[in-house]
Amino acid sequence: MNNRRDWLKKVSLGAVGLGFCHFETFANTPSEKYIFPDLEQSPILLRSNENPYGPSPLAREAMQKSINNSNRYGWNLSGELISLIAKKNNVSDRNILLGAGSTEILDLVLQYTALQKGNFVLAETTFDYWTFPSKKLGLKKITVPLTADKKHDLSAMFKAIDADTKMVYICNPNNPTGTICDRDQLVSFIKEASKKAIVFVDEAYLDFTKEESLSNLVIENKNLIVTKTFSKMYGLAGARIGYAVAASSTIDELSALKSAPNLSVSLVSIAAAIASLKDEKFIKEVHSLNENVKKYTIEQLTKLNLTCIPSHSNFVYFSLDNYKKDFFKQLENHNIQGTKIYEENGKWTRITIGTMKEMQQFIEAIK
Repeated sequence: MNNRRDWLKKVSLGAVGLGFCHFETFANTPSEKYIFPDLEQSPILLRSNENPYGPSPLAREAMQKSINNSNRYGWNLSGELISLIAKKNNVSDRNILLGAGSTEILDLVLQYTALQKGNFVLAETTFDYWTFPSKKLGLKKITVPLTADKKHDLSAMFKAIDADTKMVYICNPNNPTGTICDRDQLVSFIKEASKKAIVFVDEAYLDFTKEESLSNLVIENKNLIVTKTFSKMYGLAGARIGYAVAASSTIDELSALKSAPNLSVSLVSIAAAIASLKDEKFIKEVHSLNENVKKYTIEQLTKLNLTCIPSHSNFVYFSLDNYKKDFFKQLENHNIQGTKIYEENGKWTRITIGTMKEMQQFIEAIK
């Protein structure tokens, strides 16, 4: 496996002379305050936790400039991106594996887990669309209820681990509830649970918090895998780019399940991700906007006597128990797309935080 990875690395270095422009030029200092383009759509999309402000200006410029090089493979750029990601996560390049969105990483870990038949443990309710193939792969899914305040019950999840458990999945912050695990408790859980099975932590929404990533823990824990994405905070959901952070031996094992590791992401997407990582001002602006609009949304939902769960993400989980109208019909009548009922007991649903204008329209629609 190492020979295969080394060969790809050599090929990537050799590709430098094939006419690719260096993307450092895209990291020009942005203006004092971003003027976001008018990206509002009809219908208003509040269903998939996307960044309503789009990719950063530097990412858009990088994508446009990289199109002319799309006739070439992105080996050299993937190496540059991996190095930037590794630095951001305080690990080495050999601890990183790129994927076409974190969804590909989720699928890959599921396949890796299924190499040895058994079960995997996750919360109920959490992000579980990626688990649908598990039965066909020969894996049994064990679900553990959330606590009353919609948080992961780490104690109960640990008790659910048995001799056949191959993996435990934790989405932190959790989707759809927006809750987050106490870091010290989660670290303690990982330390003990990883002695029995792989612990797979999904940090898709951690950028919306000030919490420290668990990614640097992989250096000393070969049974910890962390997945992250550029889909949410960075506004690259459609570009499909994410990554895994794990021990180098684990990355080798995951890479062995792919025909060409790190090549499932397009050159255009890689260029966007490189530029995005260098555009810290954009991230700060988006974080601030999300917090302000989220605060407004929760205040308005509370005024409508709807119970909200404190959110550590770019969406809000709330109960429709006290709502007298047909919520989803109200959205449909106002050309707004929401999600569904995630928990029948309490009629819990989720709404993505859009722009201030979009959330004002949302509140008006359900009044």
